[in-house]
Amino acid sequence: MEAAANIIIMARNISSASGRGSRRAMQVSVLGPIVAAALLATASPAAASDEAGPVRIAKDIPYLTTGGKALHLDVYVHSAAAKAPTPVLIHFHGGGWARGARPESWTGFRPYLAAGMSVVTVQYRLAGEAPAPAAVQDARCALHWVSANAAEYGFDTSRIIVSGTSAGGHLALMAGLLSTDNDIDLDACKAAPKAAAILDFYGPADLTGGGTVTDARSPTIANWIGGGSDANAMARKMSPITHLAPDSPPIFIAHGDADPIVPVTQSIDLKQRLDALGVPSDLFIAIGGGHGKFPPEQRSAMMKRAIAFLCGRKLLSAGACPAPEGI
Repeated sequence: MEAAANIIIMARNISSASGRGSRRAMQVSVLGPIVAAALLATASPAAASDEAGPVRIAKDIPYLTTGGKALHLDVYVHSAAAKAPTPVLIHFHGGGWARGARPESWTGFRPYLAAGMSVVTVQYRLAGEAPAPAAVQDARCALHWVSANAAEYGFDTSRIIVSGTSAGGHLALMAGLLSTDNDIDLDACKAAPKAAAILDFYGPADLTGGGTVTDARSPTIANWIGGGSDANAMARKMSPITHLAPDSPPIFIAHGDADPIVPVTQSIDLKQRLDALGVPSDLFIAIGGGHGKFPPEQRSAMMKRAIAFLCGRKLLSAGACPAPEGI
């Protein structure tokens, strides 16, 4: 990937690129059901019709430079943005905060594009480069960038939706739940806009291990949080449940009931806390679903529920939303 390259192309002209097979194989293992099925079914990122794909693609856009390294994002603009600002989905990949990369193409985001959304996919610092709270700071900076560049890409800043799978689901929660006066944001990215909704796909919501003992946390979490005397305090600060409030954005949650990595109890507890606060939310539990490995029928039902949830919050155009039952 070339740093700072800003490539804008029409979707109908995208051709297959060489040398991407290994990266695509890696993505399938970490990105979860939303994108994996499409990547597995598609040999190359060749564009579909204008109706199904973005009309403008801008890749490798630097959105933050920190520690001497530039971080990049990719933008997939919906055709409707030429007429009026569109809702925009900001996606964070999974991989235990330690591995993974943003998707190579837009094809895994067809349901969102079909629903009228533009899509932004984000690179963030991994644990080997910088421990917590670096990835959360990057996620917040991506949110800030989307707001600052809304006019250029036709984004509707009142309809910003943050989403992610696994560790990316955690980052989506943190990006959407942090208040504007938090002490985590980098100075360059303060005053990020409030997200209109959060789509959390099997992300951990409580990193404390359910107590105050560092050893109670999983090795994956401990690797990102780091050690030292302040590890417990950092784990609590990096836990989305710490930042819940009555005015938190609406949250859609999806989780497999047989997840061996992030227990489904994390999402059940999150839903109960949201209910107690009166925050609109929905919890979809995939029967027989593992960590992002959901049966096809469950994956399809999950996406329909996620889109319906956004429709219920009036975040998508009427044409993208199914008619009420009985009509």
